[in-house]
Amino acid sequence: MSGRDVIGIAQTGTGKTAAFALPILHRLTANPRSAERKSCRVLVLSPTRELSGQILDNFRAYGRHLRVRSALAIGGVPMGGQVRALFDGIDVLVATPGRLLDLVQSNALRLGSVECFVLDEADRMLDMGFINDIRKIVAKLPAQRQTLMFSATMPRAIAELAGQMLRDPVKVAVAPVATTVERVEQRIIFVDRAAKPAILVDVLRGEAVDRVLVFTRTKHGADKVVRRLVQSGIAAEAIHGNKSQGQRERVLAAFRNGKVKTLVATDIAARGIDVDGISHVVNFDLPNVPETYVHRIGRTARAGAGGIAISLCDGEERAFLRDIEKLIRISIPSSDKRSQPHRAEPSTANNAAGRPQADRGGKQRHSQRGNGPRKPQRNHQHSRDHQKSRDHQQPRDHQQSRDTGIASVAFLHRNDPAGRGEAQGAPRWTGRSRGS
Repeated sequence: MSGRDVIGIAQTGTGKTAAFALPILHRLTANPRSAERKSCRVLVLSPTRELSGQILDNFRAYGRHLRVRSALAIGGVPMGGQVRALFDGIDVLVATPGRLLDLVQSNALRLGSVECFVLDEADRMLDMGFINDIRKIVAKLPAQRQTLMFSATMPRAIAELAGQMLRDPVKVAVAPVATTVERVEQRIIFVDRAAKPAILVDVLRGEAVDRVLVFTRTKHGADKVVRRLVQSGIAAEAIHGNKSQGQRERVLAAFRNGKVKTLVATDIAARGIDVDGISHVVNFDLPNVPETYVHRIGRTARAGAGGIAISLCDGEERAFLRDIEKLIRISIPSSDKRSQPHRAEPSTANNAAGRPQADRGGKQRHSQRGNGPRKPQRNHQHSRDHQKSRDHQQPRDHQQSRDTGIASVAFLHRNDPAGRGEAQGAPRWTGRSRGS
């Protein structure tokens, strides 16, 4: 409100958009003037189209009784409508960096009249490689302006960027950097890489899910997860950068209105999706950037609600988990140490706590040491791969080892070469561990 530059840090879902939108609207109405042609008074940059659209919606909702003109400039849609919206000048422009530079280079937009510049999700801008675009944009802004930088995390690279862009900023940290929302119940399930799809199906059937957001590391991985869920009878849709803007908007609208309850996404949705009623977030792949974990699980438990975040962690992701726990300064509890799901009829699926269900004889399958499936015939290749998998999947909890017998027996039982006793939909034994 006083015009100082600001660095704002707060947990996801706590209202950072309102924190800058409301004072900006007040400033615009307290000092009304017509914007110059092909220019804007306020420029808001965000990393994704979805987040930009959401910010604009918030500006229009908060200022619906004010005479404030606003527009959106994002990629994936024709530029003609955006050029026409800017022709007579507007008050607030919300944009992604790439499309903004396109408009500037085509002489459809001039940045010399910007009074207030907002950089939202600043750390994500660096992750997505926008740093050079941001420097080009900042170079075209007037020196006399107010700059506001907001994020839930503040890595060193962002702090250095802030030092170059801001003048004597006020730093407002509502919570420690990278703090997760307290109302999110976090869990880790340790699994084999190849068993992740079956475990995901098991989790979604066993949990009381309202809406669930499943995160994968790659676009191709998101599509594969959707196909597996649909094959298992769970309706799901994917959203990622390879989808057209129209497809992304339709899928997101279906998720918001409840027609689609399972949305599989890349980190394009880690920031920018603000949907009421997301009860669960599932990390199918743990992120290799620990700050991204904070943003992912922040899609649930928003605005004071509760939520559950479940992460599937294979052996190769243990280092990512250690980095995440170091960042958030807590040890995430493990709810299940299974490497393969148990076969279960629909009525006897695993319960919400993730404990294996007993079979009809009243014994848990992993404890059937004497009467379990035959072991595969040993050979040298099998022994080498089996040893790798044993080392790869050694459980952290010694009590679990006592409950299930030695790791090698449990591993062989759950990889029956004849297909007896394996979970429905789980991969058959191939003679080597895919996790290795």
